[in-house]
This record gives sequence, C-alpha cells and structure tokens, in this order.
Amino acid sequence: MPTTLLQSNLPGLDLIHRGKVRDVYALSGGHRPDGRENEDDRLLIVATDRLSAFDVVLPDPIPGKGEMLTQISNFWFDKTAHIIPNHLLEVPLGEVLPKGTDLSLYAGRAVVTRRLKPVPVEAIARGYLIGSGWKDYQASGKLCGITLPPGLKQAQQLPEPIFTPSTKAAVGDHDQNVSFDAVVDAVGRELAEKVREATLAIYRWAADYAAERGIIIADTKFEFGTDADGKLYVMDEMLTPDSSRFWPADEYRTGISPPSYDKQFVRDYLETLDWNKKAPGPHVPGEVIERTRAKYAEALERLAGIRLD
Repeated sequence: MPTTLLQSNLPGLDLIHRGKVRDVYALSGGHRPDGRENEDDRLLIVATDRLSAFDVVLPDPIPGKGEMLTQISNFWFDKTAHIIPNHLLEVPLGEVLPKGTDLSLYAGRAVVTRRLKPVPVEAIARGYLIGSGWKDYQASGKLCGITLPPGLKQAQQLPEPIFTPSTKAAVGDHDQNVSFDAVVDAVGRELAEKVREATLAIYRWAADYAAERGIIIADTKFEFGTDADGKLYVMDEMLTPDSSRFWPADEYRTGISPPSYDKQFVRDYLETLDWNKKAPGPHVPGEVIERTRAKYAEALERLAGIRLD
C-alpha cells in the first residue's frame, strides 16, 4: 500500500531545500581548497505528498502522490537515458538514511542523485496550444516570441513541438515565459542550444511512446543541471502529472481544455472558492483528493505499467 508523507524528517542530514513537493538533503559535505562546495556531492531527494495549486502549497496531502511521482520519473529517466544522462545514482537508500529511519516510508519516494549546478530556466516543450501558451497566442499570435500560424484553436496540435522556456520562480511566485534569446543571455548560446535540443528530443520520444498507450502529452517541463565538467544532465522530476499535461486520447478535441491526468480536480474546486490564490491555501475535500489520487495512479499504470495499490 502507498505511504503518506507530508514532510520528511531525517535527523543528521543537511536539509538544503524544501520545495513545493520535494525535500532535498545533502549526503556529503566538504569544500574544495578554493572554498567552493564540491560539485560532485550526492543529494537525497524525497518526493512528499504535498499538493500545490496556483503556486501555493495546500494543507492537505494526496496519499501516495510522492511515490507515484518518483516511480514515473524513474521510469522515464530509464527510458530516455539513450537521449541524455540523468541525475540518478544507483545507491541503496539503506546506505544513506539515518539509523532508525523507517525505510518503508522512503523506499518508493526517495532517490540518491548527483549534485548538479541547476540551469536557471524551466525547459518547456509544447506540442499543443493550451494554458499560458493559448493565452499568449490569443493576445499576440506568438508564443515566447515564436510566431505561430493564424487561426489555431485551443488545444490544437502545433505544426511541430516548440521550446518555450520560462524563468524559475520561488515558492509562491509565478514562472514567466521568456524568449530563447533570454535563455542565451542567461546561460550562453552553447548551453541554451543543448537544453533546447534535449528538451525537444525527450518530448518527441515520450510523446510517441505515450500515444501508443492512449495518452497525449500536450506539454511538459524539464529541469537540467551541469556537473563540474559542464556535462548536461536532466534532473529533478520527469514527465509526471505534476510537470506535464497528459490527456486521454479518446476524450481529446480542440476548442476546449481537455480532461487531464493531473491536479485539475483540485484546480476546478479551488476556482469555486472565494480565495485570492495566495498562501495560506484552503483545505480540499476528501472526495477531490481521492479523485486526484486516482488520476495520478491511472497515469502511472497506463504509461509505466506500475500499480502502487
């Protein structure tokens, strides 16, 4: 049965970041002679069951969500390793968790990874016109500075997938779409082009794979990092319902926002409330939590063939 974890507690480990969903710990310390941290240190990343919507962490978890996110990410990391290396290391959790930790609570939701230098952009691939991309197109006929054909409809498939990066926002803030030139200015042309190439290559491969299983990947976002030698890796999470729009192919049509395998039940409920979409977030009814959990579980089973309950 899936476990439930709202917040990790691992005494003795150095908690370096607590995000919307993931808690990140350093597994080795030390510094170089020049005083900088070693860039080859390892991390322990724990995917909790925290639920965020509109960039606000809500007070109620989705039981087992962290396990589902971790298992589907690990599945995709393995499937796409021929395209780009990823941050995962084959290190047993029992070797790194503090003594006395309940291994069963973390076994399905924690991974040991390389400690990389993050590329400071959200690398987004879009294959369909939806979300903020649809809003941008309605206003300007463009998406992140890319001119699109006139007359496209909501949720319509684009002529070809496009790379539409955004800034990485802090918790509680909203990401902002930016142009490719802005990415070049931030990280340099060589790295920007590598990130764009990897983003689109992974998306195309995964979209074809998912289509064979009756799922449309409308868009998705990746995070990348580099090691001390400048080698590029994909990291964090990968092609999950939290980072992607998955649509059931048999319910897809243009002109609407199609149903999806993600937090849409939660978003729809929150839209009925008199809430300003700022912290603190409201409680979510158990029925909405369960319907959302079931959607995550369905995506995991259809894409990866994995059942957690």
